[in-house]
Amino acid sequence: MVKQKYHFVGRHTVVKKCYWTHRAMVDGRHCYKCKFYGIESHRDIQMSPSAFWCWNACMHCWRIRPQDLGVDMDETKMPFYDDPKILVDELIKAHRRLMSGYKGHPKVDPKLIEEALNPAHLTLSLTGEPTLYPLLSELIKEVHRRGMTTFLVTRGVRPDVLANMDEEPSQLYVSLEAWDKKSYDYFTRPLVPRAWELTLETLELMPSFTSPTVIRITLVKGFNDSDEALRGFAKLIEIAKPTYIEVKSYMWLGSSRYRLFKDNMAEHEYVKSVGFKLSEYTGYPLIGESRASRVILLSSIPEPIRLGKGCPLGLKTPEPDTIGEYDDYDPDTMP
Repeated sequence: MVKQKYHFVGRHTVVKKCYWTHRAMVDGRHCYKCKFYGIESHRDIQMSPSAFWCWNACMHCWRIRPQDLGVDMDETKMPFYDDPKILVDELIKAHRRLMSGYKGHPKVDPKLIEEALNPAHLTLSLTGEPTLYPLLSELIKEVHRRGMTTFLVTRGVRPDVLANMDEEPSQLYVSLEAWDKKSYDYFTRPLVPRAWELTLETLELMPSFTSPTVIRITLVKGFNDSDEALRGFAKLIEIAKPTYIEVKSYMWLGSSRYRLFKDNMAEHEYVKSVGFKLSEYTGYPLIGESRASRVILLSSIPEPIRLGKGCPLGLKTPEPDTIGEYDDYDPDTMP
């Protein structure tokens, strides 16, 4: 993980500077979270409180798994956990350390450096399953106490954790690739019993959240782009009633390249065509897209709730066709 440019905070937490953080600093371009929800990429701490632990072994996951290395490890339960207040302190320090190198960069506006050194947002995603961290609610509360917002991205396998949170995240993502139990068992390869049934419990729980919610469908071309799959997703969306639906292409990155093929990565126009079909089945209109990230946004409300100040929403914003056009793109390290 260190080789893949993860930075460790405490015993089980990682933070990483993503591709779009760099782009935001050097040429003012941000990721789709900025375009859709106003989250500025250079002020977003991208982290996971459970670097090694997950209840799924998904085929599209870019992380290297213990079995890839012949390591015998229980990935389903964290054996220790750090104090959330200390974690937030150290995450902010780590983010500032990662961004401090731009002070000497000739293309970077000093104002951006000042902004980057004062993060406004924290995304609990990156790798592993965040809901396995036993003090997740306390961590989110501590981040909010600092005046920052939070995105929580989960596989949905811990409805018990989500149902008992003292404080909701600013926005909740549930990430799906499968549309029924058969496709789930094949593709997400659960490591625990009843993982699909637990996911359904999470979907049933989502309408009770007061914060915006998202169903994010990772589109794997040739697997979950059939009419059967899209109608299956539409049924799940009817249960969850999310504020938004994102359809985003799988990216052929990291260790997933040993499990899937480059052809499984969809071009943006294909993602968009699937999005229009899903819009027809769900009644959610397509209101936004980010071509460089190969993602489209369907929404139950006319305009997405802006959790930050950055980036205008729009369907026609000019963008490069693919992320692979950039010279410094590295498939081993860049989600």
